[in-house]
Amino acid sequence: MQLLRYLLVGVLSNSVGYLVFLLLAWWGGAPKVAMTLVYVIGALTGFVGNRNWTFRDRGGTGRSAFYYFLAHGSGYSLNWLLLYVLVDRFGYPHQVVQLVAMVLVALVLFVELKYLVFREKG
Repeated sequence: MQLLRYLLVGVLSNSVGYLVFLLLAWWGGAPKVAMTLVYVIGALTGFVGNRNWTFRDRGGTGRSAFYYFLAHGSGYSLNWLLLYVLVDRFGYPHQVVQLVAMVLVALVLFVELKYLVFREKG
């Protein structure tokens, strides 16, 4: 059930985020800069949805927020690295790389959020 809720939150937020990424890049923004802006906004807004609805965490907000943003640091780093290597070094289109990166980062983050950030106490 958590995975389904995570997918629903993720599809909604990442669809909007991807469209904003494309728009920023179309307006001339560098892909890594566009991704950074979208990523930060998505991580900030995603905290509430994932904490309260996806994982239904009732623990202290401070602890979960700290680990949530730590997990997103790894997600951001993976996303940035994929753009750097695949777009800057190998010349793949940033639109495709970002789409693939969003899926990979989402999978990594689900595991981190479930088992490290919002893990069930007991």
